[in-house]
Amino acid sequence: MKTRQLGTSGLAVSELGLGCMGLSHGYGPATNENEAIALIRKAYELGITFFDTAEVYGQGANEQLVGKALHGVRANVILATKFGFKNGRNTDGLDSRPERIRQVAENSLRYLQTDYIDLFYQHRVDPQVPVEDVAGTVKELIAEGKVKYFGMSEAGAQSIRRAHAVQPVAALQSEYSMFWREPEQEIMPLLAELGIGFVPFSPLGKGFLTGKMTAATEFATTDWRNVMPRFTKENREANQTVVDLVTKIAAEQNATPAQIALAWLLAQKPWIVPIPGTTKLTRLEENIGGVDFTLGEEALATIKQALDRISLQGERYPAILADLQGR
Repeated sequence: MKTRQLGTSGLAVSELGLGCMGLSHGYGPATNENEAIALIRKAYELGITFFDTAEVYGQGANEQLVGKALHGVRANVILATKFGFKNGRNTDGLDSRPERIRQVAENSLRYLQTDYIDLFYQHRVDPQVPVEDVAGTVKELIAEGKVKYFGMSEAGAQSIRRAHAVQPVAALQSEYSMFWREPEQEIMPLLAELGIGFVPFSPLGKGFLTGKMTAATEFATTDWRNVMPRFTKENREANQTVVDLVTKIAAEQNATPAQIALAWLLAQKPWIVPIPGTTKLTRLEENIGGVDFTLGEEALATIKQALDRISLQGERYPAILADLQGR
C-alpha cells in the first residue's frame, strides 16, 4: 500500500487507515477481543499503518484493544486518538479544559502502551473552552514529547483557523462520503489553504454505500444508527438512489460498491485518507482493495453530476447529538 502526506505537516500514513471504533463501540455488541486483535493485526499485515481510536470508544476499552494488538509493531504505525468528552462519555457533554486534555493524554498513553501519541485530536470543539487554550495545551504536550501532531474532529472553519494559528493542525477528521458531501462547501478549501490533511470517517456512509443494507435491515438494539434520522426505514428507502449509483459504477469497474466509494474519496484530493471500519476480515480485505481502483476525470465528472442531482433525505444526527458537534 502507498503512503500519503496529511497536508504539509510531514505526517505520512498509509493511504487507507483503519477506524477501530466499531470493534467495541457504536454498532452493536463489542467484537470478541481475540477476533478484534486478529483483525487489527491483519490490517497491519496488509499494509495499513494508520489506526484510529478515541477515549470515548468504550471509555478506554478501544484504546486498550488497539494498544494490545499493535504493541509489537508500535514503531511502524501511526496511532491517532481523541479527547474532548466529559468523563469519557459522549452522553455527559463536552470537556476540553487543559487539565482534562492532560488527563486523557496520560490515560491514552497507558492504554495504548506507548510513550507518545502520533495524532491527538480534539474530538469535538468545546464552546466553553477557547480553542486557543486547547491548541496551546496540545502544543505543550508536543514540546514534552507526549504528542507528535495536533488534530481536530468535526470542527468548523473558524475554529480550525483559530486553533491553527496557535498550533498547526495536521489533520481534520470529519464525516465525508458520497452520502455526506457538506465538507466540499467550506471545509475542504480551507484545508487546502492551510495545508491540513483530511481524514474522512464513515467513508462508506456508516455501511449504507456498501449495498448490503436495505430499508428492511434491522439494527442491533445498541447500534446508534437506530437514532439517526438518515437511517429510518423511510429515509433508507428514499436514499437508495445513491446506492444504486454506486452499484452501477461498481459493476462497470468490476469492483464492489465499497471499493468504488473509497476510490472516489481517494480521488478527491491527494491529502485525503479515509478510515473505514469493519469487524469482518472479508470486509477489511475488500476495503483495502479499494486502493487498487482509479477513477478517471471523466468518471469522476459523471459521478459528480449524478450526485448533484440526488437529494438525500434525513438529518445526519438527532438534535441531541447535533448539539454536541461544537461548530
